[in-house]
Amino acid sequence: MSLDRSLKISTTGAGKRSVLTRQERIAKLTADKKFDAKKDKVLGLAKTLAGKG
Repeated sequence: MSLDRSLKISTTGAGKRSVLTRQERIAKLTADKKFDAKKDKVLGLAKTLAGKG
């Protein structure tokens, strides 16, 4: 018995992510000079868009 086409997983990948990991958010905020590792806390970071790179 074969698996229906609609249930198969695509092999092209997961697609574009709309969420950044904590490390990616810290790197982006640090680059934008909105986060300082010595003063600011890691919890409660500002939200950032995953946009164009």
